[in-house]
Amino acid sequence: MKYSLSSATPANLSTDCLVVPVTDKTHLTAGGKQLDAASNKALSKILHSGDLAEAQASTLLLHGIEGIKAKRVLLVNCGEAGKLDGRNMRKALQGAMKVVAGLKARNVHFLLTEASLSDQDGSWLVSQTVQQVEDSLYCYDATKSKKAPKPALKEVGLTLPETTGRAAASSAIKQGKAISAGVNVARELGNLPGNVCTPSYLAGQCKKLAEQHSSIKTQVLGEKQMQRLGMGSLLSVSAGSDQEAKLIVVQYQGSKKANSRPYVLVGKGITFDTGGISLKPGAAMDEMKFDMCGAASVVGALTSVARLQLPVNVIGIIPSAENMPGGRATKPGDVVTSMSGKTIEILNTDAEGRLILCDALTYAERFKPRTVIDIATLTGAAVATFGNVVSALLANDQSLADELMSCGKQALDPAWQLPLWEEYQPLLDSNFADIANIGGPRAGTITAACFLSRFTEKFKWAHLDIAGSAWNSGKEKGATGRPVSLLVNYLCQQQA
Repeated sequence: MKYSLSSATPANLSTDCLVVPVTDKTHLTAGGKQLDAASNKALSKILHSGDLAEAQASTLLLHGIEGIKAKRVLLVNCGEAGKLDGRNMRKALQGAMKVVAGLKARNVHFLLTEASLSDQDGSWLVSQTVQQVEDSLYCYDATKSKKAPKPALKEVGLTLPETTGRAAASSAIKQGKAISAGVNVARELGNLPGNVCTPSYLAGQCKKLAEQHSSIKTQVLGEKQMQRLGMGSLLSVSAGSDQEAKLIVVQYQGSKKANSRPYVLVGKGITFDTGGISLKPGAAMDEMKFDMCGAASVVGALTSVARLQLPVNVIGIIPSAENMPGGRATKPGDVVTSMSGKTIEILNTDAEGRLILCDALTYAERFKPRTVIDIATLTGAAVATFGNVVSALLANDQSLADELMSCGKQALDPAWQLPLWEEYQPLLDSNFADIANIGGPRAGTITAACFLSRFTEKFKWAHLDIAGSAWNSGKEKGATGRPVSLLVNYLCQQQA
């Protein structure tokens, strides 16, 4: 998609569709008022007639307005001006793009001359507009015999708030495109079926990422290498599957400083989760192809980081396996030894994500990381607590937790912190091993994080449980690409 900036008089913009924000039902922005004057008050007359619905993000498409060069004018209800924040503006942009995506328009122009947001600046608005354009054009058809037609939209123009300089806007466009690319990579990987997106396929995609960017190197460890490292916990999960487990290590070198310590992202890569011997119910089990969305978000974030050429070092570690029942599958009550040396009693084989993550977290120690963030579709309790609105966040370092919550708020990819208190740790006590892999029916998200915390004592660590935010169920079923935006926003603010 080609993006351009314009300072032309709004009425003289030659475009297939001109998007004009409206607040307080009838209030036009500064650019909208210029259009209104050029059209002999046509826009204000239409607005006062009540044709634009009161609901936020409602739209009204107008054709051939005299005095305006644009073929179409799309009025978008942004809600009350006093309540116009980033979330409401994103809703308005989404509403606009639903209409634009359905048109045969080759180009569209967003008139953002006076979109004054209470919590974001003009650069954010530019980046978010780009992200909503790219998001609306994503369509999954990888496993369909009939491919979706290519979008008609080729060019997007932006008229900016006066307070936003062209250099800042150009940088915001680049950032928006990079984040969107990463989000869509994560969505595509998540949407692929389990018979396509296997651990080996994930490894292949990470190798392709290294081929595309000289700043990235990818290493893939097989089961024999993991056995030599003592990763008995990770390998216990893949024992029942014909698919070989992989430990994928993707290293991005962006810092020019010698020995600059990296930021590490660890993504759960269970490419299909039957629950193993602790078999899941059959209903909606197809959605367990999404159990690798943590891994997908790491690949997506590294895609964005490489495109932005961030001056930091980032390492993605993806433990990947299938969790299947079989003659060699791990059984409830089995005891395994993790890479750290800690023994684990596996009371439930469906609590497998933490079993692959704990060995990956121990492996991360060798990189002497500044921070480690793991991302995982880990617990149904997170879905019950937060639905699909926010990701659950737990951490052993409060400054890291605060920073991630702030970055999530800015990126509109929110996370909310739960307590990681010592009082929850005894729930993981085992009579037969150092630790049990589940803590009982209560506080499931917290006890899962307590388990992981036993393997993170040597670095600053945060855990994002994205079981609710990583995909949508029902009619709109599909991967969301979260929390790529949060992760990229966090990495953009770090120093080498």
